Amino acid sequence: MKKILAAFLAGAVMCTSAVALAGCGGSGEKKSTESTASSSTESKAEESKASKGELHMATNAFFEPYEYYDNDKIVGIDAEIAQAICDKLGYTLVIDDMDFDSIITAVSSGKADFGMAGMTVTEERKQSIDFTDTYTNAVQVIIVKDGSDKVKNADDLEKAAIGVQMGTTGDIYVSDFKDATIERYNKGADAVLALSQGKVDAVVIDNEPAKAFVAQNEGLKILDEPFENEEYAICVAKGSDLTEKINGALKELKAEGKVDEIIKKYIKA
Repeated sequence: MKKILAAFLAGAVMCTSAVALAGCGGSGEKKSTESTASSSTESKAEESKASKGELHMATNAFFEPYEYYDNDKIVGIDAEIAQAICDKLGYTLVIDDMDFDSIITAVSSGKADFGMAGMTVTEERKQSIDFTDTYTNAVQVIIVKDGSDKVKNADDLEKAAIGVQMGTTGDIYVSDFKDATIERYNKGADAVLALSQGKVDAVVIDNEPAKAFVAQNEGLKILDEPFENEEYAICVAKGSDLTEKINGALKELKAEGKVDEIIKKYIKA
């Protein structure tokens, strides 16, 4: 049986590497390979079955340092932790890149096996999917133009024009501001570009991507006061036995120091 399974897994990997899928998160095509973007979760949903020796991870690969492209390969904290989990469980990892607000639907419908995208645990999301144990803490921050008089602290957001990435917790948090104007974008980078162009007064986003965006865009800064503290976890379909399996692998990886090692690789103290 071991020889049969090994041959089957080898065939599955070769098949996955050979199939080109249509893009989920935007225009253009991406090839499906191990630990790279396979795109169309709709046309290839049947490949997201653990029985085929693969686990498909849904993500939005524009959230550095958690997931982003290095040439044609998706890398980052989430990508490496997912790979380590799959290694523990004996599966081949396939990463499906899509819009952030499509991830929960892909997971809950079975088109992807789990989701990792710097995803915060919230009660609202728990209505649609289950979460594993958390693997890191994060902070939501506010990016503004250097010298901005419009937004100096979180209270000023109440009447500001705010850019957010659609479907993120930043989007959820600022939606409660009745007098604010919320501009939603498919990518955090698009929200930051809108800020640079003066189309919005501030952007609310995770601290680590915020640091990368500010470093890449002259004239922007992060306000000192954190906006929200939150915890990141992996989302799976409700009632899935993957929750227990992934938690077991995570527990081992944490005990071995592997999770901290991966995070420190991308986030310097």
